[in-house]
Amino acid sequence: MREIMVIGVIVLLFFPETTLAEEVYSPERMEMDLQGIQHQYELDVQIIGQTEKGKDIKAVKLGKGKKSILFVGSHHGREWLSSKLLMSMLEDYAAAYRAGKPVGEYPSGALDEVSIWFIPMLNPDGVSIQQGDLSNLNILEKAAVWKMNGYSKNWSRWKANAKGIDLNRQYPSGWKEVMSHEKKPSYQFYKGEKPLEAAEVKALADFTREIDPLLAVAYHTSGREIFWHYKNKRENMVRDYGIAKKTSELTGYELTFPEKEAVGSGFTDWFITEFHRPGMTIELSYLVDETNPPLSVFPEEWKRNRSVGIMLVKEAMQLHNK
Repeated sequence: MREIMVIGVIVLLFFPETTLAEEVYSPERMEMDLQGIQHQYELDVQIIGQTEKGKDIKAVKLGKGKKSILFVGSHHGREWLSSKLLMSMLEDYAAAYRAGKPVGEYPSGALDEVSIWFIPMLNPDGVSIQQGDLSNLNILEKAAVWKMNGYSKNWSRWKANAKGIDLNRQYPSGWKEVMSHEKKPSYQFYKGEKPLEAAEVKALADFTREIDPLLAVAYHTSGREIFWHYKNKRENMVRDYGIAKKTSELTGYELTFPEKEAVGSGFTDWFITEFHRPGMTIELSYLVDETNPPLSVFPEEWKRNRSVGIMLVKEAMQLHNK
């Protein structure tokens, strides 16, 4: 504790104010966008839980279908481009659905049978830290995250939640097998002391069980890849590969084939093994290192992904009708 207090004094001296990095999609911007979309289209917005710092985690339903699919963005702080994409998808689809117009070649009326649940930003605490906004943290918390960041002012590499837990290493499927040199809270890769420990992950797992989606997608960055396989049941392999292949063809992203020794603990790993239904992790953007992709790449990623959600609604309808 004394060490943290000393560091806290240093934080006050060297970080008296924090400012957002330029050209970011912040939690505050997302909230403003969400309020506008909710008001315009009268959408069902639910609070599914709170982050470790008490921020609301919101889910938005689009469509009248009792069955649904699920999209999740920003498990990781530096991957907020996924939140911007999901918010653009939500607004675009809501407008098409109200007007009775298609999205690309896919009829938006399919949302009458299968809805989409969007969780645009699972980790707003981590996103804020990554963008250099520490205003939601007290002095000791600022000292703690600075320590987790290796006493670096390079917040752009921040991946974890506010407690230094990597949310996409928190799910039960394969958690024990995940090996990492990070044995304590860090800006990335620390899997926690037990699965479903982080408030954000527990909230998502509980909500996923509640809505029981026909398929689930987690958007991440970077690398323009699609991961679709984790101990899928043999009888589901053709089905799951077919859906992943269609997504690959639509986006132009590489379809990644699984390694025999691949370990899990990610959201879609858990979804595939828990629900025995298709799950995909879709990586946006060209490959970047320990940082966020620039906003300048968004138009290209939106062009590639605009029809993904409504295409997967169609695929889910076929799953449901079998």
